[in-house]
Amino acid sequence: MAGLKAAIAGGALLLAGCGGGGPGHEADREVVRFWAMGPEAEALAKILPGFEREHPELRVEVQQLAWTAAHEKLLTAVAGDATPDLAQLGNSWIPELAALHALQPLAARQATSASVPQEDYFPGVWQTNLLDGTLYGIPWYVDTRLLYYRRDLLKQAGYDAPPRTWDEWLAQMRAIKKLVGPDRYAVLMPLNEFEPLQVLALQQPEPMLRDGARYGNFSSKSFRKALDFYRRLFAEQLAPTQTNTQISNVWNEMGRGYFSFYVSGPWNVGEFKRRLPPDQQGGWMTAPMPGPDGPGASSVGGASLVLFKRTKHAAAAWLLVEYLSRPAVQAQFHAITGDLPPRRSSWREGAIGSDPYIAAFGTQLERLAPFPQLPEWEEVMQGMRIMAERVAQGTQGVDEATAQFDGEVDAMLAKRRWLLERAAKRAASPHAQGTPGPLPSAAQGGA
Repeated sequence: MAGLKAAIAGGALLLAGCGGGGPGHEADREVVRFWAMGPEAEALAKILPGFEREHPELRVEVQQLAWTAAHEKLLTAVAGDATPDLAQLGNSWIPELAALHALQPLAARQATSASVPQEDYFPGVWQTNLLDGTLYGIPWYVDTRLLYYRRDLLKQAGYDAPPRTWDEWLAQMRAIKKLVGPDRYAVLMPLNEFEPLQVLALQQPEPMLRDGARYGNFSSKSFRKALDFYRRLFAEQLAPTQTNTQISNVWNEMGRGYFSFYVSGPWNVGEFKRRLPPDQQGGWMTAPMPGPDGPGASSVGGASLVLFKRTKHAAAAWLLVEYLSRPAVQAQFHAITGDLPPRRSSWREGAIGSDPYIAAFGTQLERLAPFPQLPEWEEVMQGMRIMAERVAQGTQGVDEATAQFDGEVDAMLAKRRWLLERAAKRAASPHAQGTPGPLPSAAQGGA
């Protein structure tokens, strides 16, 4: 319980009933406890008054958690039977919380809700909330990665449009490198980020895990092709062998032409608008990710809204989920945070649809490649980052590095294999009583 107390003490109570007076005394109002993270929690202070005006019988208490501590605090709350009613949950965390039987399935509520129509959501982000066909979350906002680029330098290098294929991208990077000289680069691929290589790998036909996500598949032809493309960027000195902490700040460095391409997410649109001087605002743009043979897929991130199984206020919490899912409310949320709405219709609200820097994200969201839905995935990706750094630094070749990493991933997934085998034996036994509960990870191996 000490961890739980620290979790509660560590967050700031942002809201404690923002609406006008409720029915009777304040104590008569039903309270919905909502845990949220980072700037999204702060944005709720401007959004929830509208909800409470519509539902004066309800009061929403928001507990802000830091992203760096949220995962541990959520697990502590689950273990201590002290979960909130509703929470913002990174969609890569959903498999773990679902495996702990902490989340309510939402399909029955969603199926009868006019406010949460599945067909209006980008399919890739909706998929991250499904585990073995069970819906555990409703997308709140979505992240993806694409190209930020210096279109003025690209034009000087002889190109009027961003790349659509890897070959075009490589040719453009070589031309930019020739233009800017030996002390500057064509692209930034920070060695402390796994996401750029993950995107390249997700664009390939073979998954990164095989046999129902039981074993690593990094020695496959597909992944080796992605890793070799990544390696060439460093071998040809098109990218610096640096982390983003070794660069003063990515916005100024891109502005001065230290690099011309950068793979990043929507949060940097606002940063480039704020940090680059007015005379450079026309010199940059965003573009969808190029793929091996044409426009490519990208990764899917973001956060979802989940209800905890032990809530006693499920109906009230679901009303809040429906409110936050409205297109007009999602447009308001985007205006405050810069987060991308997960519903297509929300892109027709407010200024989001007319922002030229955001337009490429709308295109990219139609081409998303969900990652394998299992709790170990972030551990696997951090291991991949370390492996890729060795390749980028030239201390290991592609074949040696991927073979070694497959062994490391197989060790990470040993418990998963044991649980899957145990569940299969129980299911096959004529004396099995009942059915085994959910596994600690979803049995999905595709990318």
